[in-house]
Amino acid sequence: MSRPDTLHGSSLGLVSTRSFPAVIAVADAMIKAAEVTLVGIEKIGNGYCTAIARGRIADIRLAVEYGSQTARDFGPEQLVSSSVIPRPLPNLEVIFPINPQFMEVAAYNQENRYSRQAVGLLETIGFPPMVGAADAMLKSANVELMSFETIGSGLCTAIIRGSVADVAMAIESGVYEAQRIGELNAIYIIPRPQDDLEQILPVASVLMTEESEPLKLPISIEQEEMEEELIKLPDLEKVPLKIEEK
Repeated sequence: MSRPDTLHGSSLGLVSTRSFPAVIAVADAMIKAAEVTLVGIEKIGNGYCTAIARGRIADIRLAVEYGSQTARDFGPEQLVSSSVIPRPLPNLEVIFPINPQFMEVAAYNQENRYSRQAVGLLETIGFPPMVGAADAMLKSANVELMSFETIGSGLCTAIIRGSVADVAMAIESGVYEAQRIGELNAIYIIPRPQDDLEQILPVASVLMTEESEPLKLPISIEQEEMEEELIKLPDLEKVPLKIEEK
């Protein structure tokens, strides 16, 4: 992964989809395919989302290729467009959310008990099936609902975290409930999120660091004062010494 301070002037890669789980899958594929840094996910409404990555030109080309293929594999109409810009001009970096500062603002660097847990995303068309699916997922496995995402066109995504087995079981239950209530659009599971995804996912903004409360000790401990017991020593000059002779 590229360092944020070396991203200025680096190449830019963009892959756009029509689903939030799909763009997360694309982002996951991009950062696993090459040495690139995921700097953002842009949502423009009507279900359109774009994964944005920076890095060397060769890495960006490879990442965009893998990301585009992942979008195609996700669904026949998921890949909207993709682009590679070898060297963006400074004005472009200032205006658009493609610069390292954007990633630094979005970064969530504190460790928490959810770090490195699997992520499950379940997207529905309509709010009621998403809520019903979330309820079913929470009741079927040891997972926690972290956030939900809406991207327009009625698309809603519930995001859960837990162990890989629990997330898989929960997603399966959520699929049945979503289809019973309404329409399921997409699902995706990330067994082990990369650091970039931890920073970009909306779950990152709601993760709470469990801070252990410090042990509260009294400033001063009151103790009973012990009275000094004075012992009067005998006058050695007046005490006869008895010497035993053998």
